[in-house]
Amino acid sequence: MNRSVNGDLWTVWRNSEEAVAHPGNPAAAGAGRSYRAGGRRARGFTLLELLVVVTIIGLLAAYVGPKYFSQLGKSEQGVAKAQVEAFARALDTYRLDVGHYPTTEEGLNALLTKPANAAKWNGPYLQKAVPLDPWGRAYVYRAPGANGDFDITSYGKDGQPGGTGDAADVSNQ
Repeated sequence: MNRSVNGDLWTVWRNSEEAVAHPGNPAAAGAGRSYRAGGRRARGFTLLELLVVVTIIGLLAAYVGPKYFSQLGKSEQGVAKAQVEAFARALDTYRLDVGHYPTTEEGLNALLTKPANAAKWNGPYLQKAVPLDPWGRAYVYRAPGANGDFDITSYGKDGQPGGTGDAADVSNQ
């Protein structure tokens, strides 16, 4: 089999029959068949090759997936800790202005709207509404707190006091 290049045309001699292959003339290239450089017919992937690739991808997903999702729980705990620290800073600023921390009844909403007994209130002390914890529940605020002036607590993924891992409580103490 000989080939020569003439502009955009490939001239192919095969079995002493001449054919000119160019875009739009599939009949000239062997009735719609595509050929590789060596004259062999081009083929797709076999079913076995595809199954091997899918199996390898599945094994990688089984290995990487649990590691990825364990990090997701850690990030939720981190978000809760960051929000609790932001509330604590806002509460400290509130106390500097008003002279005391909000009561348990006033709650964290005292950081956004002026309570009736806060004459020197200079808020709002948060830029946005009080967010829910990463698991969709409200933070628990108590003043005075068990170990300090106030407690801010998220009960973690399970929503119950105590717990470990993703279910561990997050608080300012």
